[in-house]
Amino acid sequence: MDDQPTGTLELQQRNRELTILNHIAESLNRTTNLGEILSNTLAQVTELFELQTGWVWLLQEDGDDFYLAATRYLPSGLSSHPALMDGSCYCLDTYLAGDLNGAANVNVVTCSRLKKLVEGTDGLRYHASIPLYAHGKKLGVFNVASAGWQRLSPENLRILYTVGDLLSMAVERARLFARSAEIGALEERNRLAREIHDTLAQGLAGITLQLETAEALLESGADAKAVQANIERALISARQNLEEARRSVLDLRAAPLEGRSFPEALANLAARLNDHGHPHIEYQLEGASQPVPSRVEAGLYRVAQEALENIIQHSDARKAALHLSITPDQVLLEIKDDGQGFEPGFDSGEHFGLMGINERVHLLGGHLEIKSTPGAGTLVRVRIPLSSHI
Repeated sequence: MDDQPTGTLELQQRNRELTILNHIAESLNRTTNLGEILSNTLAQVTELFELQTGWVWLLQEDGDDFYLAATRYLPSGLSSHPALMDGSCYCLDTYLAGDLNGAANVNVVTCSRLKKLVEGTDGLRYHASIPLYAHGKKLGVFNVASAGWQRLSPENLRILYTVGDLLSMAVERARLFARSAEIGALEERNRLAREIHDTLAQGLAGITLQLETAEALLESGADAKAVQANIERALISARQNLEEARRSVLDLRAAPLEGRSFPEALANLAARLNDHGHPHIEYQLEGASQPVPSRVEAGLYRVAQEALENIIQHSDARKAALHLSITPDQVLLEIKDDGQGFEPGFDSGEHFGLMGINERVHLLGGHLEIKSTPGAGTLVRVRIPLSSHI
């Protein structure tokens, strides 16, 4: 008689565990997008376990640097100060040392980041750290937290460890898919480059033919209108080919970034302009370890380049600031100066550089904000959400 209630409780517990894991497994199988995988898992775990918050650290694929890959409901003291989520901490150091390995070590620890805060902790002090591995390779750490939480039941510990295994497999699958997509994208770029070359070659051949015809007509003393007609056709063809080249090459090339990371390329840009005696440019960076899709990097580099060129050419500024902040959700780029300012607007036919910036930001699915007042400087702020690019 006494065994029945115990058996019933154990069965209920097993059913609960299977239900939770089934929900999470279904969510992980719906997508190969890494951002969606991490966000969905955070949402599922925090809701099913009735937790307050969670975040995921991942190791860069080609190094030992962590980056904050996803968050859910971070306490205000951390969400308002992204710099506090940069760098190492107790659980990451422990993980790298190999001491955070196995279910016995998926446990609640005092969060060294929250411990530094006087306010803005939302009552949090502890989090559970779940190590992520794929075939023995370190992937990262999955943290979840709740106020007043100081210990895990063996059942919850077992579930979280299994969740860590499921998430690790999903992360590895997403990265493999992304690498195969990159290979496909590279092949497509090479194909497009060949097509552009062929198109330009044909266009230039046509221009050459028109000009040679015009030259022959001149030598034969033909009517000026006939010569002019061939020259005009050559000009039209040249303009069309130039526009085609600009549109295609800007999308396919990101030469300034070759061999450098995006933050390094921006730092090099600021340093190079400073070396040439332009208004002093101060460069500030947050979240350098966070990977950014190459398309976003190339577009934002061009935005920074254009904005700084505008400052040099038109602002009469003494100082300028270039600020880059990268979080799991977005890339924020700000360029501001103390120059003469202007009346913002894209529809007046002026400010062609800003029109180009606006077009680039729009193509990246971002938001552009420009604040300027005559005599009071200019701020260009660009936000690019990463959810659609990861």
